[in-house]
This record gives sequence, structure tokens and C-alpha cells, in this order.
Amino acid sequence: MAKIVLAYSGGLDTSVAIHWFRKKHNLDIIAYCADLGQNADLPAARRRAVSAGAEKVVVKDLRDTFVKDYVWPALKANAVYENGYPLNTAVGRPLIAKGLVDAALECGCEYVAHGCTGKGNDQVRFEATVAALAPQLKVIAPLREWEFKTREEEIDYALANGIDVPVKRDKPYSIDVNLWGASIECGELEDPWREPPRDTHLLTCAPEQAPAKPVEVEIAFAEGVPVKLNGKAMNGVKLIGELNAIAGAHAVGRIDMIENRTVGIKSREVYEAPAAVVLLTAHRILEEMTLSREVNRQKAALSQLYADLIYTGKWFTDLREALDAFIAVTQKYVTGEVRLRLHKGSCTVVGRRSPYSLYDKKLATYGEGDAFDHRAAAGFLTIYNLDIRAQGARRKRYEAKGGK
Repeated sequence: MAKIVLAYSGGLDTSVAIHWFRKKHNLDIIAYCADLGQNADLPAARRRAVSAGAEKVVVKDLRDTFVKDYVWPALKANAVYENGYPLNTAVGRPLIAKGLVDAALECGCEYVAHGCTGKGNDQVRFEATVAALAPQLKVIAPLREWEFKTREEEIDYALANGIDVPVKRDKPYSIDVNLWGASIECGELEDPWREPPRDTHLLTCAPEQAPAKPVEVEIAFAEGVPVKLNGKAMNGVKLIGELNAIAGAHAVGRIDMIENRTVGIKSREVYEAPAAVVLLTAHRILEEMTLSREVNRQKAALSQLYADLIYTGKWFTDLREALDAFIAVTQKYVTGEVRLRLHKGSCTVVGRRSPYSLYDKKLATYGEGDAFDHRAAAGFLTIYNLDIRAQGARRKRYEAKGGK
């Protein structure tokens, strides 16, 4: 019997997919589950996969790899898609897909599968990664083939076939969580006019329920990478986890937006990314202090390109590697500390410092100690305005001949 590796989340779609594969395709299913810090009950997911019909379940703890090789590069790039999506789900997909490919090759599989819909972004991310790393593998996407038209029909199928799924009819949300944040869609969220119900949020409290007293956090960076939280050195997984708890308790990190999907439709998306919002804010602020105007402007444009590459599944491409090389140069001097105040959903920078700062108080001050040579400004302006003065004189000549 042919074998297939399925990217298994333990949720509704992939649990139903295991049973459906055995029934429709007569395949031996290997369920591949990656731990990216989703705080899921992985032993329960393993049992659920086996009970649904998986021959084997592979669980990999990829949290350190996720942060070091995917989240930190995205942070150094300031990668944010459109109006605020910090790419928490998107940046995890190439790592999961790589693990899927590795498992398929190791187990001698001819096929890989994912539980992505035909109009979603994740199908693009999974299949682009497979194409880049193992183009000989064939991809099967059950949600593009099967008979179910709604999540409610999937739930009915699961109940009818004794498949344990962690989704109920009264809460039919699709939720993806990892260290970098949560993505929530479907159900009542498909109405853009409707406020997200309280039970959609997992990582943040409501602003009105947040503490009345703000809290300050201090984040230390070394060459663009966060290395300390409130003066304590810690690895990336722990730092993000602790910052998620602090910022989430103060309602920081909620995002509700209409975004443009890769397939060409607009979608209402709700995200929670407490640590990501705080770290992206702090990183940008430190770059303002340590990068030149020209580098900052060029990097801002390339940050959008980097975000687009992550969003559209083009992680394993030459362009992304080339952008990483540029970004690595920009991060040499992004070292220092940033202090931020978190209060009822807001994240405000209140202090920053760096040993490589381009800010010079002696030049910037208007008070005592001003070292700026004000007399030099006259000559500077004479040169600066040469081109503007020539244009002004030309306009006068044109108007003198009746031009308008």
C-alpha cells in the first residue's frame, strides 16, 4: 500500500482527512505534527490521529529552530504584511512543510498532504515549499477534493465516524497558534461588521479588562536579535513566551484586518500577537537610532518585499536568501535597549539607547552644550538651493513670455 505523510495539526480538517484518506484513497497515513509552541496537548493529538486511522505519528519539537531560523530573520526584516499582520502563521508554514518533506523522504513516501482549503494561503505555502525542496513528491489536498462544503458538514462526518475533534458546532472557528501568535477565522468572523466574540481570543485579554496600571518592559538586542527581557538573559523561546504573557495581560497584540489573500480574494482576519507586536515596535525604534537615513529607507521598501515573500510561500527562494544577506549587514549596529510602556492595548516606546547610536545630543540639542556650527548652515543652504533657484528663475522667464 502506498504511503502518504499528512501535515497534522490535530484540528478538525486534518483529523477528518486521515479517516477520509483511508476510505477514499486506501493509503497508509503518517501524521506529521510539528511543535512550534502552540501549547497544544500533543499526546492527545497523537491519540486522535491514531484513532482516526493513522499508521504512524511523527511529532517534532521545532520551537528553537522556529525562533532562530524563521522568527528572528522575519523580525530583523521588520516583516509585517499589509496593515499589521506579523505573519505568525505564515512564517511557520515553510518550517512545517520542510519537516513534512523530510518525513516523506525518510519514510519512502510518494505523496504528501496538507489540510489547506482551495482558497487559502497555506496551500500556496506548503506546495511552494514542496516544489522547492522535493519536486518529485506528489501533493494531495483533500479539502480541494472532498465532498464537504462547510465546516459543519465536516463536524457531522467526524461525529458519525467516531472521530474525536476539538471543534463544536457553536464554536466553529479555525484557529492556528504558535509562539509568534494566533490566527483566527471562520464562523461569525466572516461578517466584517461584527465584533469578534470574546471566545475568539486566546492570548490577550480585552482592553477594558486589562490592569489600570501600566507596565514597562525593557528589551535588549544584540545585532537585531532580542537577548534579554527586563535585564534577564534568555533564549528566544523563553523570551517570546514570557513577553506573550506580559503583553497579552495588558491587551497588547490584537489585530483585526481585511487582507488580500494570494489567490486574489479579500478576507477578514483576526490575529493575536502580543510578543510580536512589542518586539517589532522595539526593533524598528532601535533601527531608527542606529541606521542611516538611506539604509532605513531602502530597508523599509525591502521589508515589504520580505513580508510578501513569507506571505506568498516563497521562503525557499534565491530572493529571500539575497534579502537576508542585505539585512544581515543592516543589523551589525542594531544593538542596545528599548523600554516600552504597555497599557490597555497600547504599546508606547518611552526610552532607547545604543552604543552604536547615530544620535548625537551635542548636535541635536538647542540648549547648553550645542556643538552644531550654525554659521555653516548659510553656505550649506547656498549650495542646497542652487537647483531650486535655477528652476525658479526658469519659471519667471516662462511667465514673462505669457506662459501659465
